[in-house]
Amino acid sequence: MRIAAVPLIGLALVCASGRPAQAQSPASSDEVARLREELQQLQKAVTALEARLDALQSTPPPAPAAPPAPAPTAPVEAAAVPASAQGAGGPAGALPLYGGGAAASKAFNPDIAAIGDFLGAIGRSPGGGEPSLQMHESELSLQAVVDPYARADFFLTFGPEEVGVEEAFITFPTAPAGLLVKVGKMRDAFGKVNGMHNHVMPWVDRPLVTSNLLGGEDGLADAGISVSRLIPSSFAFLEATGQVYRGDSSVFKAEKRADLAYVGHLRAYRDLTESTNLDLGGSIAYGHNDSAPGETTRLFGVDATFRFRPLRRAIYQRFIARSELVWSRRGQATGSSNAFGTYVGLEYQFGRRWFAGGRWDWSERADDASVRDTGESLLLTYWPSEFSQIRGQYRRTRFGEGRTANELLFQFLFSIGAHGAHTF
Repeated sequence: MRIAAVPLIGLALVCASGRPAQAQSPASSDEVARLREELQQLQKAVTALEARLDALQSTPPPAPAAPPAPAPTAPVEAAAVPASAQGAGGPAGALPLYGGGAAASKAFNPDIAAIGDFLGAIGRSPGGGEPSLQMHESELSLQAVVDPYARADFFLTFGPEEVGVEEAFITFPTAPAGLLVKVGKMRDAFGKVNGMHNHVMPWVDRPLVTSNLLGGEDGLADAGISVSRLIPSSFAFLEATGQVYRGDSSVFKAEKRADLAYVGHLRAYRDLTESTNLDLGGSIAYGHNDSAPGETTRLFGVDATFRFRPLRRAIYQRFIARSELVWSRRGQATGSSNAFGTYVGLEYQFGRRWFAGGRWDWSERADDASVRDTGESLLLTYWPSEFSQIRGQYRRTRFGEGRTANELLFQFLFSIGAHGAHTF
């Protein structure tokens, strides 16, 4: 702006100096000469400034200066305490570090839990039945990740007279071809109830079909290898399982190394609505028995579970209906025995901590299908918390020999520690 104003000033001076000479005095002539000299100096200054401006515009801007290097910081030293002070440790009495080492060591410890199962019984039961009071079973579980490729699960049981290994196996969830592989001692994947631990069942006892055809409380459990895989399907969740066992359980008895037992299971699960689902399964098992050398037992089963649990009242209300049908074909020296058994169980949650249920049982005996047992049960369960249960069960059983039992069973379940979820 200042450079542009200089020519305007000069123009004004020139116009002023162009008046007739006869009107000018000697003094004014000297002033005009001085102004012309100043104008020439201003013009020279403007020319110099314009040349400097052109030079600045043609020169590239300098590179930004590098930020100053941060000042070095002195290392933080551990606070020193007298070597004789209580709790002093490390060199020069450095203060001990808490938390880091403990957290690192805990990463190598398994999840440990203990579950107590206390039972009581009153009423009439031909043949004795359960004791009036007993610490039926205590279960100790240890579960942990072995490495990035496997995890291990141990379930030890402490009964009134013995200590046993209910299950102990390693699982490889990332086996090739999408397979899930388990190796160790496991409950066979036959039906629903056989795979349940005692504290998971919705009843105090097991159904008659389990006692008569599947080996009772111990059930089908053995050392072996299990391989399962999800089958792609747009209709339902499908899972196929194949297992090979040593052949030494309550049902199967191997006389030689080649007498293995085989189990197959196919499961289909589908959500019907946002609140209901249906779970269907089919099972087959084969192995040698102890009735006579070379005799075998074949088991066939189907199971169904229907669940209703409204989302808005999920902690207050639910309904479960479950049933299994088992056919046992047992080879014996006197011929094959074909026995059937089934149960139907209902469970209804009518409060946040209250459950009511019932079960109907019907089963023939595996070694003598002409003997048939039936029974009915009513149940009431209260959950003080997720770590304890109090359950009462009225059970009426009519045995094939003509005996009838009327009993009232009660159960206290309590757990401590981190116990992993069981199979859904």
